Amino acid sequence: MTVSQMQEEIVRLKREKDICILAHSYQTRDIVEIADFSGDSFGLSRKAAEVPQNTVLMCGVRFMAETVKILSPRKRVFLSHRDAGCPMADQIDRDLVFQLKEKNPGYAVVCYINTTADTKTVCDVCVTSSSAVKIISKMNQKDIIFIPDCNLGAYVAKKVPEKNIMLVRGGCPTHLRITPRDVTRMRELYPDALVLVHPECLPSVVEMADYVGSTTGIMDYAKKSDNREFIIGTENSIVQHLQFDCPEKRFYPLSKDTVCHNMRLTTLSDVYNFVKTKAGEEITLDEQTIADSRRCIDEMLKLGA
Repeated sequence: MTVSQMQEEIVRLKREKDICILAHSYQTRDIVEIADFSGDSFGLSRKAAEVPQNTVLMCGVRFMAETVKILSPRKRVFLSHRDAGCPMADQIDRDLVFQLKEKNPGYAVVCYINTTADTKTVCDVCVTSSSAVKIISKMNQKDIIFIPDCNLGAYVAKKVPEKNIMLVRGGCPTHLRITPRDVTRMRELYPDALVLVHPECLPSVVEMADYVGSTTGIMDYAKKSDNREFIIGTENSIVQHLQFDCPEKRFYPLSKDTVCHNMRLTTLSDVYNFVKTKAGEEITLDEQTIADSRRCIDEMLKLGA
């Protein structure tokens, strides 16, 4: 079976069996092309809540599938590969959050969307990379503990200096592979290219960028910009997607090592096997976990995410 034949069969079967397929932007192009929706994790979760299908496949990592389940508790939600986790989400748990609260009474705990459902149950507000600055600036509390990405937290702290933001050491191993030396090297190779980076990158990298934003923000900026060349500082699948979306422009990875191995676990064959036999892991969360984890997400929505 060729790639195109497998894609055609996936599309046929998902329609026949009434399955909604979500693909995070870090998935490979062959998977993104057969998805009903692709994009950032929280945006996909909101889309899943709106669609009529009662079966949803998340092609991404575990916390993303959990977020889909939180927002769509009555739907059957599956993860495309059971081993696809997020190292950053696993860096902190509810016990550590309790310890942080105990040591810092009066502080509000803000969690990045890249956290487990269990961790979200004890947090006050959830944020995404695109909404973090806006949400935190609108919070009543001045004293804030930001978990788990200290790089995104540092970016927010710089943008919202009126808040007292305590950072917890943690971050995305994939984005941490990008160094200022990479930026210098790529600017020398492509002097006309704009450098677009994700705020999960090191602060020293962020300071050198022409644009800083979420995955969707980076893609939208590149598509709308009049510039013709771009150096992309996030997971390297975005380089490929932009090359397809904007063939008249040139895109270069800021580092060849910016690859998320957890995202790469899911293959087109995994999606094919799921739509044939539901050969994926179903995400199950008890009602209390769903209710408790939903509170910090609802607070984010209340503040205008």
